[in-house]
Amino acid sequence: MSWQSYVDDQLIATKVVKDAVICGHDGNIWATSPGFGATAAELKTLIGNFGNTDVLAMNGVTLGNTRYMFLSGTDKVIRAKKGTSGIHVMKTVQAVIVCRYEEPIVPEQCAIVTEKLGDYLISVGY
Repeated sequence: MSWQSYVDDQLIATKVVKDAVICGHDGNIWATSPGFGATAAELKTLIGNFGNTDVLAMNGVTLGNTRYMFLSGTDKVIRAKKGTSGIHVMKTVQAVIVCRYEEPIVPEQCAIVTEKLGDYLISVGY
């Protein structure tokens, strides 16, 4: 399965995820949904701050020229929001999955879809 089909079929097709990107740990984009303007530089900054909650809390998370307020995070997951939309990010062995949701979707719905794909990728070594 191509990386683009993971974005299209496993994330966007659920209707829970509005926009998504899958990239490597270096920030290079492997697949993205149309209209999600996240840049490789923004992704690289985000990935570099996994586990660094002080920096994330102070600076927030910027993707697609939109700054989201950092809510919580671990060395594997980052959650952030802006108004009634937000992002859920999961780091796997070799990839990072970034999903954006909008109202009426709630954060938990997006988290389930994002982490289900993330757990699958981890199970197959990605």
